[in-house]
Amino acid sequence: MNHAECAAWLRERDGFLLLTHRNPDGDTLGSAAALCSALRRCGKEAFLYPNPEIREKLRPVILPFFAPEGYAPRHVLAVDVAAERMFPAGFEGPVELCIDHHPSNTRYAGELLLDPDRAACGEAVLEVIRHLCGEPAPEEADLLYIALSTDCGCFQYANTDARAFRDAADLIEAGADIRKWNQLLFRKASPGRIKLEGLIYGSMSFHHEGKVVVALVTDEMLRQAGATEDDCDDLAGLAGRVEGGEVSITIRDWPGGASKVSVRSGESFDSCALCARFGGGGHRMASGCNIPVPPAQARELLLQAIDEVWA
Repeated sequence: MNHAECAAWLRERDGFLLLTHRNPDGDTLGSAAALCSALRRCGKEAFLYPNPEIREKLRPVILPFFAPEGYAPRHVLAVDVAAERMFPAGFEGPVELCIDHHPSNTRYAGELLLDPDRAACGEAVLEVIRHLCGEPAPEEADLLYIALSTDCGCFQYANTDARAFRDAADLIEAGADIRKWNQLLFRKASPGRIKLEGLIYGSMSFHHEGKVVVALVTDEMLRQAGATEDDCDDLAGLAGRVEGGEVSITIRDWPGGASKVSVRSGESFDSCALCARFGGGGHRMASGCNIPVPPAQARELLLQAIDEVWA
């Protein structure tokens, strides 16, 4: 469906529960909360599923949208959730509608609004809100700016295009407090985060004549730095800062002896194709996957796969 059809679908229904994905980032949280707010402005009953993995930095602005215990929705939506394996911990059941921008979306929902040319899912939600109830309210503008700016790396990532800047300008005009959010999300960091970044830079290895950069993030690094999960936003962007690098891979310790992998690349390499070999997906220049081995072993498997994907 397109944006207008999605808005019409929402307008005809009531009693919504909106899902965000596992290990939620600013895009899934901001997009879902903004849509939840817009639905409430239309007189609808709408809540977010209480994702247990939400981090402290965004908790104060997202928590008011969480569903009360025992809430029984009539309709379940997913926002920025590309596959069923990404459903938030504790959720089970069918999803009627998905709003997404990942080309790798598995089409698990009964209805799908897929907008793969958008830099962030927040842009697709912005269009839906415009069809649903006009321009976003100031609170929704804040939430959508969080969504857009975090998925674009404060408008530094390769997915940033002219439309992303135009949408950001519209959100500012609608009341988004960009000074507040840029300071909170991009300009300030805890001492633990600063120390952790130093350890990550020290872990980097370089391959394919410096075109491939791999960074490891272990639980021991977090312990040494005194860092918490709240200090782990956008770690995948650090390896991409290396001059000459075309593919950057960040590999994190994950429960059960596994590794969580984030891949970023330029146009010359298909990150999604690499992650798909390990059951993951995403975008051509930004994708992820989980591999059931520790980080050092995952690095070797990924380097082998890069040779095949790049061949």
